[in-house]
Amino acid sequence: MRLVLASASPARLSVLRAAGVEPVVRVSGVDEHAVTASLPDPSPAEVVTALARAKASAVVDRVAAEFPDAVIVGCDSMLWTPGEHADELVGKPETPELVAERWGRMAGGTGSLLTGHAVLRLRDGTTVAEHSDHLATTVRFGRPSRAELDSYIATGEPMKVAGGFTLDGFGGWFISGVDGDPASVLGISLSLTRSLLAEVGVSVVSLWNAPSAERDEAAVPE
Repeated sequence: MRLVLASASPARLSVLRAAGVEPVVRVSGVDEHAVTASLPDPSPAEVVTALARAKASAVVDRVAAEFPDAVIVGCDSMLWTPGEHADELVGKPETPELVAERWGRMAGGTGSLLTGHAVLRLRDGTTVAEHSDHLATTVRFGRPSRAELDSYIATGEPMKVAGGFTLDGFGGWFISGVDGDPASVLGISLSLTRSLLAEVGVSVVSLWNAPSAERDEAAVPE
């Protein structure tokens, strides 16, 4: 059996590798805006969970042809932050101006990093089980100076990650603490993934140190 990660996130790949699993990476290419727009008045948790399911489902045909006996893991992360007039669910900021605006609101405060997880079990090339859920982790933000924030933006990192920050990169210098599962802030909760694997009849220990047919180069987080 192979574990397939339906994400280009280097952080998710790194977490799984450090935990003894060598996944095959197959990037979904899901239109996240279209998926979100199709949901009728969703809660933040429903958004990230639906996106995780969509990403896992998008690679089923490719995976079934390559690895008929496999388990596919899809993930999506977004930050739920308090706004001036209303709370806001945000993904990757994508522009320096948006990073600066968001950090202006986040600095010294907290946000809830929501991560949706979906697991699909394939047997003989057919999906036989699927489970999904989400996890919320509170992130406490520091107060970078304007010069520090400008330097952080110049790295290009915050435009590529949900919420405009990381724990395992330059952004880690500006995070005061995490209340909850730190791995979920990196994009994938090992605890939740293990539970979902069990729901589809797969023990995580059966995946430990599974050799990869090829080592895919990770790109940017979805």
